[in-house]
Amino acid sequence: MPKMKTKSSCKKRFKVTANGKIKTAQAGKRHGMIKRSNKFIRNARGTTVMSEADAKIIKPMMPYSR
Repeated sequence: MPKMKTKSSCKKRFKVTANGKIKTAQAGKRHGMIKRSNKFIRNARGTTVMSEADAKIIKPMMPYSR
């Protein structure tokens, strides 16, 4: 049986944690920062863990992740 392919867009954007959760960058920080509050910008630093509903969509696209 041939190897399964990992979706290139997913391997660039997501990582899988040791517990099997999907880690991703915070959304909403690409443009339009003037209209965002300082609290929003501060809380959107770093990475976040994706919700389980969204993670179910991403996991099949990354067959060789842990």
